[in-house]
Amino acid sequence: MGKFLVIDGLDGAGKETQTEKLAQKLRENGRRVRTLSFPCYESDSSLFVRKYLNGELGAKPEDTNAYAASSFFAADRYLSFRTDWGKDIRDPETTVIANRYTTANAVHQLAKLPESEWDGFLAWLWDYEFDKLGIPVPDLVLYLEMLPEISEALIKRRAKETGRAVDIHEADRGFLAASYKAARYAAEKLGWVRIVCHENGEIRTRQAIHEEILAALKKHGFPGTEK
Repeated sequence: MGKFLVIDGLDGAGKETQTEKLAQKLRENGRRVRTLSFPCYESDSSLFVRKYLNGELGAKPEDTNAYAASSFFAADRYLSFRTDWGKDIRDPETTVIANRYTTANAVHQLAKLPESEWDGFLAWLWDYEFDKLGIPVPDLVLYLEMLPEISEALIKRRAKETGRAVDIHEADRGFLAASYKAARYAAEKLGWVRIVCHENGEIRTRQAIHEEILAALKKHGFPGTEK
């Protein structure tokens, strides 16, 4: 089996940027790399996800309960694994890097529930996706921690610059704050490596975050980080 890394965080935290920078570095060091991004918006597998995020099932995230919404995202990952990247994860010479994964359910869907139900939901999620569906368990999860107010500003700027409509998660300030709190809990509970991407209310530089990610992977013995 190859190495499997997941990078997650609130919307606007820089997941795509750091995934690309890391993939480039590992390739420069001679490692084969496959990058993934979830949801798979270009695939039919994400149909239910798109309907949910576009607001077709309700204008607010909580209009679709945590378990139903989790199943939409899980199905997208399962179909992608079975039809596409399963071969890559089995190659011992390849590192697979996923921008979001099951971890996103452990952040955004957990946020819909009262704290008394958080442990039960996380146990259900692990059993459902990894045991029952059988998709791969990551070797390591990096959580890019961004303050919700910074995340909100980044989302607005990106929408203005690209013209891309915000989804129901991104548009809900209260949901961003709840997701931040849920993510801090999930990171502690599930043993994720937290990469704090802010300092004194400002975003740290991309290079500083990248170097901290490399140090974390080297500490955990990921191939391609020796140099």
